[in-house]
Amino acid sequence: MNITIRPEQQRDISAIRRVTEAAFASAAHASGTEPQIVEALRNARALSISLVAECNGEVIGHVAVSPVHISDGSKGWFGFGPVSVLPEYQRQGVGTSLMRSALDALKHEGAKGCVLVGDPGYYGRFGFRPVPDLTLPDVPTEYFQALRFGSAFPAGSVTFHEAFAVESK
Repeated sequence: MNITIRPEQQRDISAIRRVTEAAFASAAHASGTEPQIVEALRNARALSISLVAECNGEVIGHVAVSPVHISDGSKGWFGFGPVSVLPEYQRQGVGTSLMRSALDALKHEGAKGCVLVGDPGYYGRFGFRPVPDLTLPDVPTEYFQALRFGSAFPAGSVTFHEAFAVESK
């Protein structure tokens, strides 16, 4: 399978929504608001990184990265998510390619690190791990994970962009 990872373009917006809806349609952990979160981040100009995976001219995956606030005042930290891959392309390396490309872009831009909520078994292979002094309210510690690019992890409570509080339409 020949996959191209590239920045989102205006013409990709409806395809990104379709991919995100399909990717989370049957996910047990899904809130049902994932497509609205991506749109709200885009509308707020808070998509620091928005990459698509394309195969044979079709958008088959997407990753969104946005800034997060940390209560200790640390700057340069970002949150991953949602990460979406069409169900028929899952478990074929598309999500891995999106993650690696987004991580490379963050490092290139001088980010200090990033956080996400997700399966430790999956995201651990990218270097993400729970950090005892870095928390996200109402999320079990093992599912809130961080990856640092700089010298140290911050200590405090993390707040994702307000777009993550969007209501389902």
